[in-house]
Amino acid sequence: MVYKIRLILDTEEDVLRDIAISYNDTLEDLHNAITNAFGFYGTEMASFYTTDDNWNQGEEIPLFDMSETNESISMEKIVLKKILTEDNDKLIYVYDFFSMWSFFVELISIENDENLIELPCLLFSLGTVPSEAPEKEFVGEDANSEEYDRLENFDEFDFDNFDDSIN
Repeated sequence: MVYKIRLILDTEEDVLRDIAISYNDTLEDLHNAITNAFGFYGTEMASFYTTDDNWNQGEEIPLFDMSETNESISMEKIVLKKILTEDNDKLIYVYDFFSMWSFFVELISIENDENLIELPCLLFSLGTVPSEAPEKEFVGEDANSEEYDRLENFDEFDFDNFDDSIN
């Protein structure tokens, strides 16, 4: 089976790539296909994020397992057919956490022509990648919210009851 995936760079100008990749490939293979399709070196950290139909960011799937036990998830452990199961399934991809290149990743079709092309491959390209990633605006807590007030009141926190036995 072949997955045809649309990759949309989050910029003001339309910049997108359609790629074909085997459903048996991993998210790490998809990461490599994305960096190749957009002309990146592929040497920076990256993560995929699960998402819903409205592109709300969910669980992170990093390029490398950063846990000390090697038991958490990473791109090399997730096969595409396990995370992208039907047309229009979506992921968010972030490449280079200093520049924050952000992409919308959507499965546009599942096809049976695996033997017709060498995978992964670029099927379609539109737009030019800008020389710098667009600036991202991160919206934090509303300064008038109760949560923000609670975080601001460290004077009320009882540090004397802090359990320092955890090392």
